[in-house]
Amino acid sequence: MQKTNAMRRLDAARISYEVLTYPVDENDLSGTHAADLLGIPYEQIFKTLICHGEKCGYRVFCLPVAEELDLKKCAQIAGDKRVEMIPVKDLLPLTGYLRGGCSPIGMKKAFPTVIHESALLFDKFYVSGGARGVQIGLAPQALADFTGASFADFLK
Repeated sequence: MQKTNAMRRLDAARISYEVLTYPVDENDLSGTHAADLLGIPYEQIFKTLICHGEKCGYRVFCLPVAEELDLKKCAQIAGDKRVEMIPVKDLLPLTGYLRGGCSPIGMKKAFPTVIHESALLFDKFYVSGGARGVQIGLAPQALADFTGASFADFLK
């Protein structure tokens, strides 16, 4: 398998990680589908969503795949009146990643990142490896330290 940008960045930082791959179903790019195929509990595999606020700009939120963002909580964390999810069409030009393969690691630009606090319940959790069909498992604190992320509660 070819290394993704996320993997190259982790390698350069000497951060250990595990790579899991699964067959891509273009009709179901959901994280729950990936979790089912990999046999990982929904609570332990996280999706990466990008929001935008008028004052705060872009923010990255990592949350368990079966959960939803509470945009009011996200705005509060970002210090803005409100934030909105970015349109899917803006994802690739902004991050360098496609829907279903957006990783919090190695985006075109580093954006403030918040990981849901439940990640700290696990020694290892999983995020997209930067391509559809690829998940990276690593320690939540290692990801936070590498990306400068904080932990908070922002779920509905």
